[in-house]
Amino acid sequence: MEGGNSPNLQLQQLPLATAAVSVQPHTDSFSYKENLIGALLAIFGHLVISIALNLQKYSHIRLAGSKDPRAYFKTKTWWCGLFLLVLGELGVFSSYAFAPLSLIVPLSAVSVIASAIIGIIFIKEKWKPKEFLSCGLAIVGTYLLITFGPNSHEKMTGENITRHLVSWPFLLYMLVEIIIFCLLLYFYKEKNANYIVVILLLVALLGSMTVVTVKAVAGMIVVSIQGNLQLDYPIFYIMLVCMIATAIFQATFLAQASQLYDSSQIASVGYILSTTAAITAGATFYLDFTGEDVLHICMFALGCLIAFLGVFLITRNRKKSVPFEPYISMDAMPGMQNMHDKGIAVQPDLKASFSYGALENNDNMPEIYTPATLPIVQEQHGSKGVSAPPYRVLEHSKKE
Repeated sequence: MEGGNSPNLQLQQLPLATAAVSVQPHTDSFSYKENLIGALLAIFGHLVISIALNLQKYSHIRLAGSKDPRAYFKTKTWWCGLFLLVLGELGVFSSYAFAPLSLIVPLSAVSVIASAIIGIIFIKEKWKPKEFLSCGLAIVGTYLLITFGPNSHEKMTGENITRHLVSWPFLLYMLVEIIIFCLLLYFYKEKNANYIVVILLLVALLGSMTVVTVKAVAGMIVVSIQGNLQLDYPIFYIMLVCMIATAIFQATFLAQASQLYDSSQIASVGYILSTTAAITAGATFYLDFTGEDVLHICMFALGCLIAFLGVFLITRNRKKSVPFEPYISMDAMPGMQNMHDKGIAVQPDLKASFSYGALENNDNMPEIYTPATLPIVQEQHGSKGVSAPPYRVLEHSKKE
């Protein structure tokens, strides 16, 4: 009898073990509370990050407009911005432990909205009335994301994360992503396809893995704080290493993109591509939309589209700032011999008096002098063997 009952006992225990790692249904009232906590943490983090970046920007602008010889990292304003930046990143990091991945990622639009509003109020950036409409669209999209976001929850234990990692939907997704990433990297490196979509697609694919690992690490830390230690699982350190590695490669590609394209283009296109890739990864790895009805999924998709449109309209009219160069490159002068020291252009000393190439105004001089003239080459019209210079240089005199 005991031998006949033991298989029945094992069969009865299997559904219990499966239910222990299954995703909680969205009818649980506490899951809505967790969604709200995660969304508020993400919004708080992005707001603080926007304030921090604008504080650092204000510090740079203030130093550039004054004669203060201090470096930017020696000012209290810059360090205050850095502290707020770290605080905001911690808020966003902790939000992944409470709410689904597909809900937290699109809320980065709050950072774009807040930066625009703070830039108008404190840095006195000029805006057109239609750009306020763009902010309104982004706010409406963010509201729809929070209201109709996925509501699936599960404890981020080592067993659950390992089970998700070896599931066939995620393995298939990883195979497709690796193939696309290798193709994009080949065209970018070998074929010099330096298009903004190619570079930011590489960033988005890496970012999708970054947010997956961030949610795993943040969730396991929160579960450990609650009393169920998860830091002794090897999967925690695997996810931690992957999180750091993908974040570093993301920063590398973003730095390369910033050298080729305007930051406003990178912000809008990067937000759209990264959010799309991250939502796809969250739906595949964590099964964020399991149990959701069609209406909620459609409204969530509509909120994403409205947020995409709002962010795109906010950033599209931002003009790229042209950095002020205090000297004229000698390479731009036709027919002139290049002034280089082992390939590095020689910059004139701005502290000296007016010399060729210096654009610094001297307020102490009562009269403004024009730059010194170039040496004049006498044209010899009679000689056939000597060619005339490709340009004419006029001799300047002091203004009376």
